[in-house]
Amino acid sequence: MSLESMTESVDKAVSGLFEPIASWLGEVVFYSVPVGGTAVPLIVAWLVVAGLVFSAWFGLIQIRKFRLAVDVVRGKYDEKGSAGEVNHFQALTAAVSGTVGLGNIAGVAVAVSIGGPGATFWMILCGLLGMATKFVEVTLGVKYREVHADGTVSGGPMHYLPKGLVDRFGKNGKTLGKVLAVLASFMILFFGLFGGNLFQVNQSYAQLVSVTGGEGGAVGSSSGALFFGILIAALVGIVLLGGIRSIANVTSRLVPAMAGIYIAACLVVILVNVTAVPDALVTIVEGAFNPEGVAGGVLGALIIGFKRAAFSNEAGLGSAPIAHSAVKTKHPASEGLVALLEPFIDTVIICTMTALTIVIANPASWAEARAGESIGGVTITSDAFATVLPWFPYILTIAVMLFAISTVLTWGYYCLKAWTYLFGRSKASEITFKVLYTLFAVAGALLTLQTLIDMADAVLFMLAVINIIGLYLLAPVVKRELDSFLEFVRSRKAGGADDADEDPEPVKTTV
Repeated sequence: MSLESMTESVDKAVSGLFEPIASWLGEVVFYSVPVGGTAVPLIVAWLVVAGLVFSAWFGLIQIRKFRLAVDVVRGKYDEKGSAGEVNHFQALTAAVSGTVGLGNIAGVAVAVSIGGPGATFWMILCGLLGMATKFVEVTLGVKYREVHADGTVSGGPMHYLPKGLVDRFGKNGKTLGKVLAVLASFMILFFGLFGGNLFQVNQSYAQLVSVTGGEGGAVGSSSGALFFGILIAALVGIVLLGGIRSIANVTSRLVPAMAGIYIAACLVVILVNVTAVPDALVTIVEGAFNPEGVAGGVLGALIIGFKRAAFSNEAGLGSAPIAHSAVKTKHPASEGLVALLEPFIDTVIICTMTALTIVIANPASWAEARAGESIGGVTITSDAFATVLPWFPYILTIAVMLFAISTVLTWGYYCLKAWTYLFGRSKASEITFKVLYTLFAVAGALLTLQTLIDMADAVLFMLAVINIIGLYLLAPVVKRELDSFLEFVRSRKAGGADDADEDPEPVKTTV
């Protein structure tokens, strides 16, 4: 039996076994209600409402404190002796690498095809709202993190949900907190293995095959897929063994590089068609309120835009606090402010650049997709670039590879923290996970397992329900932390001494 026939058999067997479960779970998690002739997924509304609530609760903090957030990233308010493993910039790039991925390239193209150009407007709005949600969850992630005896840090919803609920409600919140922590860990682990690892490797391999002659090309064979999978697994394994410091060192270079390459290409297309920019912007704004897309109607464009943004920046899902919790700081809200830049980079900048490039270039594949034909999102984006840069599919392949690798690395760290919460931090436990994760990277080049990937998406968004309930309950804690940090900033600006001795260290454990 050939390797190709074996993998096809595995795909079919897995699909047959899990398809009913995946279908049921998808219907439950992404349940939609008809509003004005448009299906509105309740989970997207749940995320958007959270953004509205926290934007109001914290007085549009994403706008008022944007400059302060940039100053914190630059290290202006760093304090010596702070517990943690990485600086603010490294924590930001590590988290951004987990959200900036193929969705920014392919997902946006699908959004402006289904919802029309106007979906871009709503996508930007949702990204801005998500900044407030990200601020809240990351502040809690740092507040309730654990600094271990070896100096490493663990954080995320599996830590701040149980600790925060006990902190606020005493014994009454203890049992609920533990149950939510275990559920959160399983959800993060499941999504990370299939959505954050296998899917990313699978799609990057597919893009590589498409630009190297297809299935009959240099890497289109089963042996080529196996070699690609082993190569990616080796790279991921080497970096993953180094922990968050190693991941942060890579992503702090990789994320700016890949974002730079991609944004530069977008700018080339935009500048070549600079006279079309005003009309494109008008089209986007007008389309938001008078859309022409497959979805139809203002609500259709709004839902598509919100959905794309929510899926892209992961605000409210509880994943990003895991990476941000490793930051060196004594003020949890300082990293919360840094984190609010994440949806801005991911959605407001990169997703918008993709959408604007497609609208300006107006490739034939986009017109066909808007007419209802099934065309891959990567193809539309690639065709948009090719109108000015015929050779760009090769550069896009490099960008896709960088996006995929950085996402796999970051989700490897997220999964490791979920794994160790469930199974302990012993050396054997960590090595077992890292071997398992690298094997999934190899499988990603060989298998599709679309059914399990669909399940992983549903599981991750189930986490959003649990996580956001916790964020509402713990918002007063975040308010106190914000006030504390702002007081420190005022003191620093006035030339006062650091309050290093006044702030308690994060909770430590000898585990």
